[in-house]
Amino acid sequence: MGEECIKRSRFKRVCVFCGSSTGKRVCYSDAAIELGEELVSRKLNLVYGGGSVGLMGLVSQAVHHGGGQVLGIIPKTLMSKEITGESVGEVRPVADMHQRKAEMSRHSDCFIALPGGYGTLEELLEVITWAQLGIHDKPVGLLNVEGYYNNLLTFIDKAVDDGFILPSQRHIIVSAPNTKELMQKLEDYVPMHDGVLSKAVWKVEKEEFNL
Repeated sequence: MGEECIKRSRFKRVCVFCGSSTGKRVCYSDAAIELGEELVSRKLNLVYGGGSVGLMGLVSQAVHHGGGQVLGIIPKTLMSKEITGESVGEVRPVADMHQRKAEMSRHSDCFIALPGGYGTLEELLEVITWAQLGIHDKPVGLLNVEGYYNNLLTFIDKAVDDGFILPSQRHIIVSAPNTKELMQKLEDYVPMHDGVLSKAVWKVEKEEFNL
């Protein structure tokens, strides 16, 4: 990878959505650590949900221990639940989940979802929707660890087949089973240009979300 990869990177900061649990399979923890190490090797900094537990803790610790910058953004009401012990990097408290997502997006150049639950899925779908609307054109990637997101991708394909999602909008999401392949797909991503919002509305929405 080395210097060539670092020079050509489009990104400076990568936002990672992931669980506040490690899940029941070791492969999820391994993937979180591998992702953190990959970000370090590419000189990319991390933006994430601010927790010190679960996959959030693992990916943030991997980046921090490798010398990368870590920015955690967390609602004040979740600090007692998602931060146990010492956190790493900068932890920025915000008022609520809406502000958390807006701040995470504003500070990031692309998004990656590791395995997670309702919260991860909600964050992921929101940034996908913002891309669909034309509010941002940042790449969105799924780290599909051992097929974790297969059913979600099948659902999205069904929504395309049944006319609820345009075929061009299906390509908002890129996915790969491992970190290196996913990062290359994100680097190669070409934004869609048929977002449903007009440029004037896009500008208002962008300002509202501070993106």
